[in-house]
Amino acid sequence: MPVKKMKGDAITLIRRGIESKFRYLSYCSKFHIDSHKNNKPRLDLSRIKEVEDAKYMFRDMLKMRPQPSVIEYTKLLNLVVKMKHYSAALNMFDEMCELGAPVNEYTLSIAINCYCLVDRVDYGFAILGSFFKRGYEPNTTTFTILLKGLFLEKKVAEAEQLFKKLLRQKLCEPNEVTFLTVINGLCKAGNTLSAFHLLGLLEKGNYKPSVKAYSAVIDSLCKNKRVDDALQLLSRIIDKGILPDVITYSSIIQGLCDFGRYGEVKDLLNDMAAHKISLNVFTFSILMDSFCKDGMVKEAEDLLEITKQRNINPDIVTYNTLIDGYCMRGEMDRAKKIFHLVVESGLKPSIITYNSLIDGYCKNGNVDEAWRLFLEAPCKGLEHTLVTYNSMLHGLFCAGRIDAGWKLFHEMEVCQVIPNLRTYNILICGLCKTRKVVEAFSLLHTMGKNGVNPNIVTYNSLIDGLCKNGELESARNLFSELPSNGLQPDVITHNIIISALCKEGMTGEAKNLLIEMEENGCLPNNGTYNILVRGFLRTTKIDEAISILEEMIRREFSPDSDTMFLLLDRVKGEDQDSVLDVIQKFKAKK
Repeated sequence: MPVKKMKGDAITLIRRGIESKFRYLSYCSKFHIDSHKNNKPRLDLSRIKEVEDAKYMFRDMLKMRPQPSVIEYTKLLNLVVKMKHYSAALNMFDEMCELGAPVNEYTLSIAINCYCLVDRVDYGFAILGSFFKRGYEPNTTTFTILLKGLFLEKKVAEAEQLFKKLLRQKLCEPNEVTFLTVINGLCKAGNTLSAFHLLGLLEKGNYKPSVKAYSAVIDSLCKNKRVDDALQLLSRIIDKGILPDVITYSSIIQGLCDFGRYGEVKDLLNDMAAHKISLNVFTFSILMDSFCKDGMVKEAEDLLEITKQRNINPDIVTYNTLIDGYCMRGEMDRAKKIFHLVVESGLKPSIITYNSLIDGYCKNGNVDEAWRLFLEAPCKGLEHTLVTYNSMLHGLFCAGRIDAGWKLFHEMEVCQVIPNLRTYNILICGLCKTRKVVEAFSLLHTMGKNGVNPNIVTYNSLIDGLCKNGELESARNLFSELPSNGLQPDVITHNIIISALCKEGMTGEAKNLLIEMEENGCLPNNGTYNILVRGFLRTTKIDEAISILEEMIRREFSPDSDTMFLLLDRVKGEDQDSVLDVIQKFKAKK
């Protein structure tokens, strides 16, 4: 080999060595690498802020001689898991195994946990085999992780089987976390009775369930509308001397509120006070949400003041509940006042806050204010959701701003926000109202291609569009085809057809449809009768109209303003006595 070539290679090797040394020294400086007594490097993980830092450290750890201890590797893996970069942690684990880096039972358990968190519990069980090959005994934590993984993948039967095997073969000593994992898993899977039964077995054995385990079952019972069973279980744990916590009580309060049992809620609140259990912001949010849904928004706002008096800081969820409550009632000034309170309290409004206000303003016909808020949200660092777009689309179409609505829909597609059934229903309704029925049916076809199944609301818009377009026969055909499409006409569908028949003077067929709908289990409403009465009055079939009016009286329905106007108009004619008589009957009912 030429001398120059040898010198060049040597210089290159020396340069690389120097660069490597400087890089290592720089790296050591960044992460404070020092050594144990056995000269194994010890790493300062506190300076790792991102997963890339962890990956960089891992690469150098593999090159270090002597290698860092298994404790250092395990700490690093655990840190990556806490960052929720499970795939990165698994890649590191695989490299450690391939390159012979030190691994112990804790490292293996971290790998199993990662596989469970990425929905590959089967790989987790494969790692379990490595325990025995390496001479380690899987412990309670390892089996608890596997149980949680099975529940996460909804493999409830396998989880129950593994749990029974642990108990039967005494593979480990289950602890409170194990039992809580199983009870939580069963409850979330809807197997509340199995969880309830397991509680009973634990009570009879040596293991005493914790308040968390009881709370999980109580919460599941309430969610399954078995509030009385939850109350019985609450009494049982109090009798055992176990003090329920705020989570336990909050679950039952939610269950009672769902049934409007506010008297019992008050009793529970008194029990909490007697046991010196303070309500938290979550409990207050439950109460406020229930009050708002029942239209008691003022009472909900009073609760907000109570939270402040008790030094409980309301969160954005609490405020959102109140804003939505006022929006549902159409009290937009009050909703806006609460919105300003959010800002004044230092909280950041969420997109849910904006969604409630946008929807409220749209439903109240103030589309301009809704649009202003729609444009403001991104300026506040918030991203429009499908709910935001749907509310704004509905507002624009209802206000007759069809072009603006379609423009917004196209912007929504550009932003890759996928339309849902509500979106398509808004668009189809808008097209039908503007008599663009052909385009509406074209959109119906697009829905199918995109995997969105139309519902009765979709077809009601189409049938109404056909009727208003003078295509009654096509509307009736579509009406008849509904059962073959897996749908049943509702009262709105029937009212649309009955109204169209009456306008065409086909009142006899309209009355037959009324009889037919009742036979099919679809009960007519006040609107159905009013439509039919007006149809008979316009065709001067007074006797038929009075017959329907008599039926309305029996069913405790009443004529609306349009029907009453036509009735009073008939007072001037020859049928005035019979018409006056039926009007008097309605007045007597009030």
